[in-house]
Parts: sequence; C-alpha cells; structure tokens
Amino acid sequence: MSPTTPSISIAMSVFNNAPYLAQAIGAMLAQTHADFEFLIVNDGSTDESAAIIDGFAGRDARIRPIHQENRGLVASLNRMLHAARAPLVARMDGDDDCHPERLARQVAFLDANPDHGVVGTQSISFDDAGNRWASPAFPTSDAELRTQIATRNVMCHPSVVMRRDLVVAAGGYRRQFIHCEDRDLWLRLSERSRLASLPEALTYYRRTPGQVSNRHIVAQALGAAMAWLAHTEREAGRPDPFEGMDTLPPLDDLDRLLGRAGVAASVRERALPQLIYTPLGLSSEAFRMVLDQVSEGGSLPRPWRLVARLVKFGQPGRALTLAAALLRA
Repeated sequence: MSPTTPSISIAMSVFNNAPYLAQAIGAMLAQTHADFEFLIVNDGSTDESAAIIDGFAGRDARIRPIHQENRGLVASLNRMLHAARAPLVARMDGDDDCHPERLARQVAFLDANPDHGVVGTQSISFDDAGNRWASPAFPTSDAELRTQIATRNVMCHPSVVMRRDLVVAAGGYRRQFIHCEDRDLWLRLSERSRLASLPEALTYYRRTPGQVSNRHIVAQALGAAMAWLAHTEREAGRPDPFEGMDTLPPLDDLDRLLGRAGVAASVRERALPQLIYTPLGLSSEAFRMVLDQVSEGGSLPRPWRLVARLVKFGQPGRALTLAAALLRA
C-alpha cells in the first residue's frame, strides 16, 4: 500500500443533519485509528449541513466533502464506495456517535480474520432527551449470523467496516431495495464471505420519531422479504428476479414474474410479522396484506390478538373487518 493511501475510508451521507452533524463528524475525527480519509456526501441538504461539513474540511485535510443534489442514500453510498481510496470502508451516519476505539478494534479484527468481509459492532440507542438503552444484540459470529439472517437484520448498518473490493464485486448497494438496502447487501455478501459483529457496543445509534425506519416501515418489511426471496433464488441457481430493476415490483406481480404460484403469499407471510405490532406498521397497505393473508388461508401470528390490538390502536372498524374475515376463513 502506498504511504499516501489511507488504511480506511469513512463513508458518511448527510441530509439535513445540521443539529447533530458536529457530534457525528467529531466522533470520527477523535478515533484512535487516525489513518483514514473521511468522505462526506452532502446529499442536497437545505439546512446548515454544507457549511458545517466545509468548516470541518477546512480544519482537517482528511475530510473529502462531496456536495450534490439530492439523490438519496443508496446513490450517495455507491458514490463514496467508488470514490474510496482505501481497501476498507467504514459506515457512519450524520446523526450518530461512536466510541473512539471503534475503528481500531474493527480494523484489528479484519486484519486477524482475512476470511471475513464485514465486521460491525453492537450499538447503544439514544435520543435527543439524553435517554440511552441497549439495542437488540447482533450476532457476533458468522455461524450465529447465518441462523438469524432469514428473519431479522443481523448487522447495525452505520457500525460496519467492509472490504471495499468485496462490496464492489457484489454490485454495491442496489437502488431497488431503498429503505432496506443493508438487508439486501448482507444477504449478497453472505454468499461470498463471512460476516460478524464485535461483542462491544462501540456505535451509538440516534433514535428519532421521523427516521426512515419509522416512516417507511411497510416498504422496509416488504423489501426485506423480497431480498430474502432473491437470495433463495440465487442459492438455488436461478436468476435474481430483481436484478437490474429500478424499483421492486408490486406484491401481486411476483407469481407472474417468477412463473410459479405462491411466491407473493410467501413474501407477504415473511413481511407481516414485522408490521402487526404498531399502529404505523398497520397502515392501509399492511392491513390489506393482513386480509389477503386470512382470505388465502395463510399463517398470521395470533390473529385474534391482532383484532384486540387494532381496538387498542383506535381502529375499531378494522378490528371488526378482521374479525369477520377470521370467522369466514
């Protein structure tokens, strides 16, 4: 490696993160592993993010600011992935924080485990009020990760360090899996390499009511289920049904697209458990999926408890509609 080539490239995409951005950038500049370049894409922010980024860049030559019109997270991540000069790429979000030893420990892990292509960390969630709580634990071994990857997100996306060549060879982030681009990436990378997370909570993940995982919960659940479908198709030696698409197809088109019956039902059955426990998850689109599942005789976790939950969520009309559907089934 050339003396001028950094050992790691940090990739941070920013969109209107001004209230939190100084903390996030500062956390990376304070890393004990200081041999890095810091790519920061300002993805068309309309707040003070651009000025904050340029201010830090003027004081630290490791920062490479990239200003662009709003193109979204997937496009921003792929731009940084291809612009990165280092063999390793570390993710970081513009509203998060992390331990100063985070990069050092992840680089040490990848140096000691050349058969692993990605390493994440555990995370601690926090909010603007100063509350902190442990996030669900992520698998710390590749074997454990593979037992869970079918049913849950197995890595904290903003915590990972990845081998750049591996991710590029896998096709980078795919635009059709917007809002669940990480789930799709982990599945594709698991077909090529081992993945793991460190047991220490070295990433601090900010929780806000308006974040993407809340606003797009239905698209996220359906996209994750379709990512799993694509993975199983590839593992069976069949073409990836979504390769080259700009957007994922409607659920009702899946049977025709794959040329066999029951595909849409299997995707719906995989997605629904992620949606039926919150009012936001039980949107109009998700409730239609629930009714389709019942009418087609599909599995639904504790359906009569869902009826009661709808009443609790202040949706008595939907509760009656579901009860009637269950009685007819």
